Amino acid sequence: MLDADNTDHADLRGGNPPWRHAPQSLSGSPLTRNTRCQVLVVGAGITGALMAEHLTSRDFEVVILEKEEPIRGSTAASTSMLLWEIDRSLSDLTSLYGFERAVNIYRRSLQAVSGLMALVRQQQLHCAFRDRYSLYLASAETDPKALQAEHELRQRANLPGFFLDDRKLASEFGFERNGAILSPGSADADPVCLTHALLQTAIRRGARLVVGEAQVFDGGAKSVIVGLADDHVIEAEYVVLATGYAMPDIVHSDLHRTSSSWAIATAPQLPTALWRGGVLIWEASEKYLYARTTTDNRIVVGGEDDESIVEQDDRDRLMPRKKEIILAKLKALYPAAEASAAFAWSGAFGQTGDGLPLIGRVPGHRRLHAAYGYGGNGITFSFLASRMIARMIAGEFERWFEDFAIDRPAPKP
Repeated sequence: MLDADNTDHADLRGGNPPWRHAPQSLSGSPLTRNTRCQVLVVGAGITGALMAEHLTSRDFEVVILEKEEPIRGSTAASTSMLLWEIDRSLSDLTSLYGFERAVNIYRRSLQAVSGLMALVRQQQLHCAFRDRYSLYLASAETDPKALQAEHELRQRANLPGFFLDDRKLASEFGFERNGAILSPGSADADPVCLTHALLQTAIRRGARLVVGEAQVFDGGAKSVIVGLADDHVIEAEYVVLATGYAMPDIVHSDLHRTSSSWAIATAPQLPTALWRGGVLIWEASEKYLYARTTTDNRIVVGGEDDESIVEQDDRDRLMPRKKEIILAKLKALYPAAEASAAFAWSGAFGQTGDGLPLIGRVPGHRRLHAAYGYGGNGITFSFLASRMIARMIAGEFERWFEDFAIDRPAPKP
């Protein structure tokens, strides 16, 4: 019998993100009696929504358990930059795991974004979804030769992209940096509307949205009994933990840690104040700045990540100072922009030492699955998790799943 963690979703973000409210609310109901299902998905954020949509497409009977209103937690704090490039460069990942394994991981990430693009189009999900190029910018401390070497390694791996030297970068995009890698295959979206649309699709197929708080997981040979705070129980053949960045106590990983990030969105910009093509921007730096545009011509900029800050009150106290730092960085990055904040917010997020997510069976509990530790690739890895876990539940397993295993050993430095 395993106790669940009681982290409050309200602690996962603060401030006001710019994302639109969904056109219709999603209302779940508390249980009035005990119930059964094939798969219980705990969490109704983007990971839970992708899980529920995919599982129902495979004809699983699904219950989605959410202790608060859906899409109130970390999902609403996302900047929704759907990058296939990982927090760890291909060069760094090669140093950790070897070239072949690192390339396979990068290709899985690229395929995940492509798969999400296809899903949005096939299901006609209205979520301001746009195909984007990404621009991996040299930072002040980046050695241009190291960025060129990263590009050459990607070329060797047949990953898409082009290297831009400082002159080409300045002439095409207006950024004064020592170089950049321009890559196709990424995307952006409104994360709230995307999650809402996925949940609607799952519910239309028969998934049930239940309001309640999981407190105890009692795993048996043939099912898992989940005890709720209101004393009702849900018996499920399988349980998927998709509780954002609030990792419950029953999941353990030496690789996982929690951090905080801050972001702002400007007022709508004049078209002349936006960079070419609305490319997704992130820096070749450990604590990178990231930026994107929106369909209403705002600029979203984030960064200033801090592992020492995890509580909402602490993040909120720092928000005025972090907002000014981020605005100053935006002005330095792209002087043509009107650097003023119409929205400012923060969020907690999980990350791992090797930059890869934690996806799969919870060690020691064959009917419990979990997905955590996404870092800067939140929605990309959420999509990957939904496909991997659905296949595991269906009895399908591939060796590459082990690259993301929850109990994989920490890499040697």
